[in-house]
Amino acid sequence: MAAARVLAAELAVAADGTVEAILLYGSHLLGARPDPHSALDFVVVVREYRPFYEALHQAHEMHRPVRLLTALARVLPPNVIAFTPGDGKRGIAKCLVVSREHLLEALGPNPKDHFLLGRLVQRIALIWSPDGGPVPWLDDALDGARTHVLEWVGPYLHEPFDAEGVGRRLLEVCYRGELRPEARDRSATIFDSQRDHFRQVLSPVLEREAAEGRLLAGSEGYRFARFPARARRRVWDRHFRRSKVRATARWLKHVLTFDNWLPYLHRKAERRLGMTIELTPLERRWPLVFLWPRAVRVLLRRPERESPPGASP
Repeated sequence: MAAARVLAAELAVAADGTVEAILLYGSHLLGARPDPHSALDFVVVVREYRPFYEALHQAHEMHRPVRLLTALARVLPPNVIAFTPGDGKRGIAKCLVVSREHLLEALGPNPKDHFLLGRLVQRIALIWSPDGGPVPWLDDALDGARTHVLEWVGPYLHEPFDAEGVGRRLLEVCYRGELRPEARDRSATIFDSQRDHFRQVLSPVLEREAAEGRLLAGSEGYRFARFPARARRRVWDRHFRRSKVRATARWLKHVLTFDNWLPYLHRKAERRLGMTIELTPLERRWPLVFLWPRAVRVLLRRPERESPPGASP
């Protein structure tokens, strides 16, 4: 956490007053088998996109055109960029850059997809804010997102359930909503690393729903007083299909916004899948043309279980 705070502070300085908050999420925060050389996962909330990118460019911490990143910021937000001060010697952060407007939309009742919502209902940590304290509007948005979890995960629950059961199912549903270069049981690993988080934040939600009569509490757990109608399941099925399409389309955008995206993705795929992936010269030189067949094969060959820590690919 200390290293993440130092890197976040350096990013905020380079961004010259354009950042509202920086959140840490992902494997480093959770201790879910991160590689020592893997990037820290940041959500960077900015006031406006152009001033943020201009500041990073002027600080020589971004090498993509400001105009391009600003234009792409409103196409399938957030943008994903790499922050690598000192050519990565002082740390590497994979940053989801999003405005307050887009973040509130993503965490609200009608999100366009689940890319941010699925990540931010999990355990996160505020590691930088302008005054070093909490950010009230952000806390309210995150609390609201967690409070309404049952609206979208409810149709996929198996009764009876408790807070941990909701958290486990939540991750299974979210992970199915994206194509990820990871073993098929990755959601189980992520759940095990934040079991206490789900118990802490979802238990009050279930208790409130029971007090208001929407859930029935029993010795084995909770049940719906009235199980969500099939029509609700169809609504959310469409949402997650659309979300998967949008998440897949984001890979094309990452190529334009993320410096050295191919080495990063290559290392991540080998680490998460527990296999050696040898790229040909053509795949390295023209990945957008020649890499697709291999990417499809790798995704189809994903192992059922992650390799144990320390195992060689």
